[in-house]
Amino acid sequence: MESTPEGSAPVRRIVRVHGRVQGVGYRMDAAAAASRCGVAGTVRNLLDGSVEADVEGPPEAVEAMIAHLRRGPSTARVDGVDVRRDAPRGATGFRIAG
Repeated sequence: MESTPEGSAPVRRIVRVHGRVQGVGYRMDAAAAASRCGVAGTVRNLLDGSVEADVEGPPEAVEAMIAHLRRGPSTARVDGVDVRRDAPRGATGFRIAG
C-alpha cells in the first residue's frame, strides 16, 4: 500500500450537479475523469434530474475531480454544483451506479 505524504489524509466529498446532466454522457465522462484524477467513489443519476458523485481520495485529486465535475462533458450544461464534506469510507475504484 502506498503511503500518503503527511497532511494528505484522504477526504470525501458528495457533489450534486444541477443542469442538463442526464442523457448527455455525464456519468461516463465523470468515470473517465475519476480514473485520470486518481479518485474512488461512484456517480449516479438522481430522480430530480441532477447527478450525484461520491468522491474520495487525496485532497488534491478530489479538488481536481470537483473542478472537472463543474465543467462536465461538452454535451452537458452545468448550472450549479453543491459540495458537502463527509467522512472517508476507504472506497476503492470508481463506478457508475445504476
